[in-house]
Amino acid sequence: MRRMSRLPGLRRDELDDDGRALWDSMTESRGAGIVGPDGGLVGPFNAWVTASDIGQRLVDLGGALRFRMSVDRRLIELAIITTGARWKAEFEWWAHARMAREHGVADEVIDAIARGDAKPCVKDDERVVHAIATQLGDTGHIDAPTYDAGVALLGGRGMVELVALCGYYTLVSFTLNAFEVPLPEGVKPTWPS
Repeated sequence: MRRMSRLPGLRRDELDDDGRALWDSMTESRGAGIVGPDGGLVGPFNAWVTASDIGQRLVDLGGALRFRMSVDRRLIELAIITTGARWKAEFEWWAHARMAREHGVADEVIDAIARGDAKPCVKDDERVVHAIATQLGDTGHIDAPTYDAGVALLGGRGMVELVALCGYYTLVSFTLNAFEVPLPEGVKPTWPS
């Protein structure tokens, strides 16, 4: 039996004007795939239309982080799955492990991150980004050698973007976990409880 979210699944016609506008902007930018078989939104999106004033700002930030960053998309997805694995956010992992693979992160690296291996990355740039995301998730800080390696790799702008990305996907993870957002039907969890 499919687990249900703690938040009731809202449908477009149950929302106020702001909620409907947010729904429309999300389905236009992300596609109809974010609408589940029950007519409600999947992933964090149902929570965001539930509090549409905050949800709109989160959607705007998410768009900036996904499409206007100077950091290579492969490294963005690596940071996202590292963050998702830290919080064991099943839906985030399901969505972004596929994207990481599509953008060139090796299957072995993705599997090692899922297992929590301490040093899953072979490529130098991936090792630096993974270390930054891991340290932020574990301590909220970045040690000096890792920070310096990050600046050498990404520059100041890239470091700001990467830290913001890790913070944003921590928020997404918290949203998914707090409201127990289920995986799509038939998808097995990576970290069964």
